Amino acid sequence: MTSLRQRLDNLPVGRKLLAALLILLATVMLVANLAFISAAYWISQESVAPQALQTLGKLIATPELSRHALSSPEAARKVLERLEGYAPLRAAALYNSTGVRLAELQLGQPLNLPSRSEELAHWRLAEFRATQLIDLPQPGKAPGRLLLVASSELPGAFYTGTLTASAVILAFSVVLWALIARQVRRLITRPIRRLEELSRQVTREENYSLRAARGNRDEIGSLADAFNTMLSRIEAREQQLKRARDDAESAFSQAQSLAEETRHSNRKLELEVQVRSKIEKKLTGFQNYLNNIIDSMPSALIALDDQLYVTQWNQEASALSGTPLDEALNQPVFLAFPPLKPFLAQLKRTADHHRVEKIERVTWRKGEEAHHYALTFYPLMGAGGRGVVIRIDDITQRLSLEEMMVQSEKMLSVGGLAAGMAHEINNPLGAILHNVQNIRRRLSPELAKNQDIAVEVGIALDDVTAYLDAREIPQLLEGIAQAGSRAAKIVSHMLAFSRRSNRQLAPCQLPVLIDQALEIAGNDFDLTESFDFKAIAIERDFDPSLGPIPATANEMEQVLLNLLKNAAQAIHLRDDDSEPGRIVLRTRLNPPWAEIQVEDNGIGMPELVRKRIFEPFFTTKEVGQGTGLGLSVSYFIVTNNHKGQMEVQSTQGQGTCFTLRLPLTAPGENASN
Repeated sequence: MTSLRQRLDNLPVGRKLLAALLILLATVMLVANLAFISAAYWISQESVAPQALQTLGKLIATPELSRHALSSPEAARKVLERLEGYAPLRAAALYNSTGVRLAELQLGQPLNLPSRSEELAHWRLAEFRATQLIDLPQPGKAPGRLLLVASSELPGAFYTGTLTASAVILAFSVVLWALIARQVRRLITRPIRRLEELSRQVTREENYSLRAARGNRDEIGSLADAFNTMLSRIEAREQQLKRARDDAESAFSQAQSLAEETRHSNRKLELEVQVRSKIEKKLTGFQNYLNNIIDSMPSALIALDDQLYVTQWNQEASALSGTPLDEALNQPVFLAFPPLKPFLAQLKRTADHHRVEKIERVTWRKGEEAHHYALTFYPLMGAGGRGVVIRIDDITQRLSLEEMMVQSEKMLSVGGLAAGMAHEINNPLGAILHNVQNIRRRLSPELAKNQDIAVEVGIALDDVTAYLDAREIPQLLEGIAQAGSRAAKIVSHMLAFSRRSNRQLAPCQLPVLIDQALEIAGNDFDLTESFDFKAIAIERDFDPSLGPIPATANEMEQVLLNLLKNAAQAIHLRDDDSEPGRIVLRTRLNPPWAEIQVEDNGIGMPELVRKRIFEPFFTTKEVGQGTGLGLSVSYFIVTNNHKGQMEVQSTQGQGTCFTLRLPLTAPGENASN
């Protein structure tokens, strides 16, 4: 490898240019061929094959042929046998209206086709070949299914065309390279060779009166001019040297004796300088290496002497304190880093008693945000003296994660408590509803048992009924039944909401989810007590063309409930009561998205708050009223669990609008189809 590189480096300039040109053209040709072959293969597999399968399926999906093919396995087999001569087809299968495979066709090595149509969706996900699934209509029955699998092999015309195109590109590249090589020899190689021959002649003959031809007005022509100028100056300098040589010969004899005396002393001085230079270079290199190690550390490191003056200061310390290295060195630490002034007693104790001091948490501002830091003071001892090493670690992220874990555990505990309460409430609630039903039945004059008991005890059942109607007892029982049913429904919603979601996407109607979230919000004790949610006007604007979408119902109810709570709070905080509170709920079909908008006419939010609204633990609520996790959890549910989008638009004093975008199809469904 080394010898080859040396040979390439020693090649003439013209050959180097021709070799580089040849490599460039070969690379371009290779890339062009690969791009052409890849494009042709992609078009064949992704466009031509699916279109051919779709056309073939439409021909078979005619009502007459579909009815005949699905009539029996023999008829299905005969229909599939007609497709044996179709080259792009790899395999085919027919399924009746019940999902049973009637017949299959295998061209080449057999494929393991599903025996039931219910297994097709899973099978197609794992199949790399292009497939088409066509519905075969049947009058009065469910449609049958036709599965077509495209062949992964390319036709012979593809290879012939590819080889022909490659040969044409190769021939064109060779011709182009020959033309360019001819021009390179004429314009570059020949002028350089003439200039080389002239330089050899000057060197060989030592004739500095020779001159190079001017040539073209390019870099080579400028080189020739510079060469002529050099020859002119060398010629003039040679004449001067001849005159100076004579003078030097006379002085040489005088200086020879003096030089001999000073030679020995200079030799000794040179050796001493060399030794000192090597020592200094090693010390400088080691110091730079040590400084690089210290500067590369993520923690701020500060070294102090026994008087607490700064002796070492890394880049992180400069970034944290805002004091550059040259200003911090040899300064008291409380001047170079003012936030450390309250800890001078600990620093002095570390230096005097040689023990480690730790401050678990301090809060300093870095820019516009508050950060939390852990301080550690280490004693420094050695031959160079005593001192202290300060290490400052940013623990903001670690504390945030710990707080998030604590909050998550709290939220899980609350969810479990809500589920337990729902189960406990359901038992007496069921008894109330059951007893109300029994009371209404035992007061009914139409029941034969009631009539018999009334005769037995000597009471006129009509009089009892008239008394109960006069006292409005049936209305009271109806009120009890309605309140119990409503409570049961609330408990059911709370139980479903508190269950941990298995994150299985299922078709959901967005209007139903929105109404359920509204009902939960309307019955939420906190909302009723704080914001009077039921006094807010709710406007629904649902798109009728939007059908079911894949989603996790519990998680989407959680997101909608968070947005409704925030909207109710924003409306409650308004100073102007001239306009009634209003929440507008919209759904829109915007392929490939299904959009949900929650808009309010509350106080809105400033731009700085809007940009940070989805950050964990960021809240504008008072202490104890919010965790700062509602919108961040909602954002995670929409973007991560549902692969959707979530954005907010707000105008301070006018209101806020949250927009949720959910995919119309489940992730991976488009890829299989």
